[in-house]
Amino acid sequence: MMLLTGTFNRSIDEKLRVAIPKRLRAAMACSEGGSIYIAPGTDRSLALYTEEEFSRLAERVAEFSPTRPDVRAFVRLFYTLAERVELDGQGRVRIPPALAELATLKKKVVLLGVQNHLELWSLDRWEAYLAEKQSHYDEIAETAFGGAI
Repeated sequence: MMLLTGTFNRSIDEKLRVAIPKRLRAAMACSEGGSIYIAPGTDRSLALYTEEEFSRLAERVAEFSPTRPDVRAFVRLFYTLAERVELDGQGRVRIPPALAELATLKKKVVLLGVQNHLELWSLDRWEAYLAEKQSHYDEIAETAFGGAI
């Protein structure tokens, strides 16, 4: 299993392209001409997955009952906006306009390594998230892991 970590300040150009750092491309085994999936993330971010991780996620989602309204809504909202994009010769991907709008991406963005995927946030939104959550890290960790971390 690949492990993606780190915080990378990036810029989005006028064509909605963002460069993925070489270290992350290597960890994702994504070379020039390779492709990744960009999909809606949580907290108004975007999630970037390798094809393998995107398939794993699809398998997990398929385990939930399609008769549940929340499952149907998630599947519709997630998959209708998810797109496969190619890396160009400079390690950049083009963010689909609908996804850029969903995440309110402006020129300054942050790319995060989050275990098995990347997240792309507007810099403003990420800074606000950190300001709200960072001081509660211990409490969040204890709640998330039942004190077992």
